[in-house]
Amino acid sequence: MAAERGARRLLSTSSFWLYCLLLLGRRAPGAAAARSGSAPQSPGASIRTFTPFYFLVEPVDTLSVRGSSVILNCSAYSEPSPKIEWKKDGTFLNLVSDDRRQLLPDGSLFISNVVHSKHNKPDEGYYQCVATVESLGTIVSRTAKLTVAGLPRFTSQPEPSSVYAGNSAILNCEVNADLVPFVRWEQNRQPLLLDDRVIKLPSGTLVISNATEGDSGLYRCVVESGGPPKYSDEAELKVLPDPEVTSHLVFLKQPSPLVRVIGQDVVLPCVASGLPTPAIKWMKNEEALDTESSERLVLLSGGSLEISDVTEDDAGTYFCIADNGNETIEAQAELTVQAQPEFLKQPTNIYAHESMDIIFECEVTGKPTPTVKWVKNGDMVIPSDYFKIVKEHNLQVLGLVKSDEGFYQCIAENDVGNAQAGAQLIILEHDVAIPTLPPTSLTSATTDHLAPATTGPLPSAPRDVVASLVSTRFIKLTWRTPASDPHGDNLTYSVFYTKEGIARERVENTSRPGEMQVTIQNLMPATVYIFRVMAQNKHGSGESSAPLRVETQPEVQLPGPAPNIRAYAVSPTSITVMWETPLSGNGEIQNYKLYYMEKGTDKEQDVDVSSHSYTINGLKKYTEYSFRVVAYNKHGPGVSTQDVAVRTLSDVPSAAPQNLSLEVRNSKSIMIHWQPPAPATQNGQITGYKIRYRKASRKSDVTETLVSGTQLSQLIEGLDRGTEYNFRVAALTINGTGPATDWLSAETFESDLDETRVPEVPSSLHVRPLVTSIVVSWTPPENQNIVVRGYAIGYGIGSPHAQTIKVDYKQRYYTIENLDPSSHYVITLKAFNNVGEGIPLYESAVTRPHTVPDPTPMMPPVGVQASILSHDTIRITWADNSLPKHQKITDSRYYTVRWKTNIPANTKYKNANATTLSYLVTGLKPNTLYEFSVMVTKGRRSSTWSMTAHGTTFELVPTSPPKDVTVVSKEGKPKTIIVNWQPPSEANGKITGYIIYYSTDVNAEIHDWVIEPVVGNRLTHQIQELTLDTPYYFKIQARNSKGMGPMSEAVQFRTPKASGSGGKGSRLPDLGSDYKPPMSGSNSPHGSPTSPLDSNMLLVIIVSVGVITIVVVVIIAVFCTRRTTSHQKKKRAACKSVNGSHKYKGNSKDVKPPDLWIHHERLELKPIDKSPDPNPIMTDTPIPRNSQDITPVDNSLDSNIHQRRNSYRGHESEDSMSTLAGRRGMRPKMMMPFDSQPPQQSVRNTPSTDTMPASSSQTCCTDHQDPEGATSSSYLASSQEEDSGQSLPTAHVRPSHPLKSFAVPAIPPPGPPTYDPALPSTPLLSQQALNHHIHSVKTASIGTLGRSRPPMPVVVPSAPEVQETTRMLEDSESSYEPDELTKEMAHLEGLMKDLNAITTA
Repeated sequence: MAAERGARRLLSTSSFWLYCLLLLGRRAPGAAAARSGSAPQSPGASIRTFTPFYFLVEPVDTLSVRGSSVILNCSAYSEPSPKIEWKKDGTFLNLVSDDRRQLLPDGSLFISNVVHSKHNKPDEGYYQCVATVESLGTIVSRTAKLTVAGLPRFTSQPEPSSVYAGNSAILNCEVNADLVPFVRWEQNRQPLLLDDRVIKLPSGTLVISNATEGDSGLYRCVVESGGPPKYSDEAELKVLPDPEVTSHLVFLKQPSPLVRVIGQDVVLPCVASGLPTPAIKWMKNEEALDTESSERLVLLSGGSLEISDVTEDDAGTYFCIADNGNETIEAQAELTVQAQPEFLKQPTNIYAHESMDIIFECEVTGKPTPTVKWVKNGDMVIPSDYFKIVKEHNLQVLGLVKSDEGFYQCIAENDVGNAQAGAQLIILEHDVAIPTLPPTSLTSATTDHLAPATTGPLPSAPRDVVASLVSTRFIKLTWRTPASDPHGDNLTYSVFYTKEGIARERVENTSRPGEMQVTIQNLMPATVYIFRVMAQNKHGSGESSAPLRVETQPEVQLPGPAPNIRAYAVSPTSITVMWETPLSGNGEIQNYKLYYMEKGTDKEQDVDVSSHSYTINGLKKYTEYSFRVVAYNKHGPGVSTQDVAVRTLSDVPSAAPQNLSLEVRNSKSIMIHWQPPAPATQNGQITGYKIRYRKASRKSDVTETLVSGTQLSQLIEGLDRGTEYNFRVAALTINGTGPATDWLSAETFESDLDETRVPEVPSSLHVRPLVTSIVVSWTPPENQNIVVRGYAIGYGIGSPHAQTIKVDYKQRYYTIENLDPSSHYVITLKAFNNVGEGIPLYESAVTRPHTVPDPTPMMPPVGVQASILSHDTIRITWADNSLPKHQKITDSRYYTVRWKTNIPANTKYKNANATTLSYLVTGLKPNTLYEFSVMVTKGRRSSTWSMTAHGTTFELVPTSPPKDVTVVSKEGKPKTIIVNWQPPSEANGKITGYIIYYSTDVNAEIHDWVIEPVVGNRLTHQIQELTLDTPYYFKIQARNSKGMGPMSEAVQFRTPKASGSGGKGSRLPDLGSDYKPPMSGSNSPHGSPTSPLDSNMLLVIIVSVGVITIVVVVIIAVFCTRRTTSHQKKKRAACKSVNGSHKYKGNSKDVKPPDLWIHHERLELKPIDKSPDPNPIMTDTPIPRNSQDITPVDNSLDSNIHQRRNSYRGHESEDSMSTLAGRRGMRPKMMMPFDSQPPQQSVRNTPSTDTMPASSSQTCCTDHQDPEGATSSSYLASSQEEDSGQSLPTAHVRPSHPLKSFAVPAIPPPGPPTYDPALPSTPLLSQQALNHHIHSVKTASIGTLGRSRPPMPVVVPSAPEVQETTRMLEDSESSYEPDELTKEMAHLEGLMKDLNAITTA
């Protein structure tokens, strides 16, 4: 069977190609269209053949003028004859009803009376011929551009000028490019005849060379483009006689960059003027052009260059050089040659079956690079999942269906033109075998059915078709053999698959007989596919399996690669990259990222781009870069494109050649040597070098010589003897000449040196031996008249003939390398020239011995210890075992100490050197652990680092305040605030506590602020019973074992306003400071209405009880004072010497009821037990939180005690409150408002009938002291709540009379005190609630920070007990004489009189 199948295949192939040869013989030569062919007919089946269908003639670009007629040729061949139609700008023309445009019998388009105006251009555009054969298909021709010349417009006109006889002149007349062929010249209103001397350039400019008298006259140019002629301005040309003096050379017309298409003619204009008359010569890429012997190169009149039938080899840089013997000038221009698209490989006709995949190949060339598009039956092929552009230009069709039959054309287009080539696709029935064709048109998956099938039983359907592996983009199918053929060794299988809902089915074949699995690639994610499998045997295809529905896995919808990425150089420093939208965008493309990298480097750069093209500037000149593009959508970056490489354009070199040197050879020649410019500055391939030289005495006479780019030296001959010359060299690229070197001078010899004999012996030779080298230096022979070309150095161990080195004649020293140490070398030196070597000079030398370093390593120091000296200093000591026992350093060794701390972790080591066995490390951080190590260095040897020693610096007071101090109001308790903070950044030790300062006056002295101690490292604290709607200022100070740190900046906080109106929390009217309330009224001190009679009676009772108590206390005090011994006086004097400055505010857990006793200057509430702390830290002057905390001035006493009040106002001082250990006779400060006094306040703390809230109406009669105690001052509570929206001015009042700082406490109504336990707090100066059973007193104390101080109620007794009083008198800090007591008694009598007056009132 195999032999039979091979014979049939051979027969089919032979018949097919024989038919093709016969058909090609009947075709018109050179026609580019669908190739015809034939296929062998298998027994019982016929194969359709390819139909010849192609264009005989296609339209070409045409230029026309208004009113003329135009024919666009088109003719197509086919049997039957095709129907010809025309498209203009992509739209079919309706030629039936068109009077001016008609279709000629051969298919050409005839346009009569071309219409063209400024606003109506119906005929200008792109035309395309379309040929159609019914039931066969459609082909389209190339597009042709019809251009209609516009109205004449002069961009430049002739101007009056003059020219010397024999010189050249130009007259400009430039019009729009379309009308250049219609320009002619007139002289004196007569047509000007052009000849070899008078020519018209392609731009319309008139050039007159070798001017004569007959060239004088009036000139104008005329444009005749079908309508009335249009004339330019007239200009007079004057021809002047030759002045016989020289003039500078100037260009009248220089060449400009031009672009031409292969096959066109080009003229490079170049006209120069000067005296003497210059001669023009041309060079291309630094090579002189021979215009005399060339048929294509012609030197026109005036010096312009004409090139006929331009080829791609003509592209390059052209130099126009004008030279008149005295001066040389040059100009250059780039000629770019473009090429129309041309097919390197055309599409070929294809036979195929349905469901197969095919590829139409198309390869084109052109300049610029053409773009390719595909057309099927005249309609554009839009890329999709089944029509893809592969390998840049090829068209791949996947899963063929019957409707894919027809003619496919590859259309290539660039800026110059376009071309088309086509092929036919025929889809055969499945039972018809595909003829054997070149296999390039079929994919590997569909190269089946190459032989006709024989008759016989067909296989049944494959069994158990399953998808054994399902991924995002591929599916693996497996199955079992058909039931009709259980073994199935000779069966092949075809898997047909399609997307669900798509009629186009594709096929994938197994790779070998008997294989029962296949992997389908290039699927789309999250897509449903339908699969079926068919088996084939030698008789044909069998039954199909049942359809299998499989859905691929979903994947992140990322964009695919951007297709058709291309890049081209725009300039020497910029490249433009273009691409298209990815075919699998998977959602909206948000932007693109363009990556680019210089070839040869690994540093890739990127730039974000929102469009489909981008120009990258600032690149290196003439450097190759690679580019790739990645598309981004909302899911992230997609698949990158393949790299595309492009090189930036070349440019003139940006630097001069290097290392220019001159060598005077003899009296008439100088050799020039140089090196190319640095690679980064060449900016292109160096095509040559330009050498300019001149005599130093005559700078205008410059001679130029051009050499090739590979030549790095040039011998300049024919120079004058004994003359100085200047030389300079510039590098050339195809873009032009780069900068030249500086002028370098050399002088030729007066007479030539002698080279008829060898040089004499060098005058001296010196050697300097090293370990492995010897430096040789010498001086030249004494006879300088003999030429020396160089020196020969011979050397060797014991003999100088082992090695020989030759050096330049200018060299005076040389280093002989790679010698053996401790070896005896003999060295010889000889001068030589072209005749031979001279007499040698000998010298010998012994290289130095090779020194081996001492291999013994240094031992590291031992016993490293760290001794802490202070908070920033540690002394490091160590021992050195390599020293003698007495540890004395006698050599030049030194030690390196290094240290670091592990906080933060990345801290670097610090180093210091020492020459002793200890080192003092300073500048360390307090309370920080450091590690230290030491190493020793001696000469070039160093030890390893020693064992580490550790040391922690001592603590220091904090050097920075607490951070982030914030104050917030507590929810639901407007009089309570919470203070929060962070530890100081420079704690310098363990924080043991904080102190909170607060005040209503930010400018007050610090000892006038209220203080709140906070124990331990807590970072929050609660303060209660503040005044509503009052601004407070807070500062915080940190403390460690070394003391207190700096205070933080003041933080302001205003307490919230009270809610409701009237009673507690209501706003008082602002009555001003001069307002005096009436003596009688209906308001009690607490704001509750009472009758005047009840108030007066209650007041009399309270005052009477108070006076009696005071008298008893004074009598006991006098008695106890007189009994004081002198020993007790000394003891109290010693206690007075210890003076504290601050008071802590707080409560003691075990406060005992204080005794009440009369001091001669103040009334105190004294605790019974002493303070163990004789040295309190701070004092404070408490600030009342509301008006009830303040004792206002009693208006009823104004007339009686006005004098005394003035006296103690004037005795105000800044003395601080005394402590228990060192009390002094200093008056406590008291803050009292001068305004907003409550009316009718004759006696303090009059009980009210109103019921007030217990939490906000507490009265403080006195402050108590904790066991570490401090003296407390008593305060009088006011009876009216302060205006919450007002900040009251206060004054410090120091009472000079003991009763003026004392108030008789009222009997409070029953009710337990309430406290807020939410946060630790120390309420200061709290108010006394009217419904309390006992008198609650808030205490201020100076205790240690380690003790909590909850507020406690304190019972105030009516009189002190004897034991307590005795103990208090023993602790008294002062003793008084009898005369002082007499004065005090007098004060008491005055006070009794005041009280009697009050009672009477």
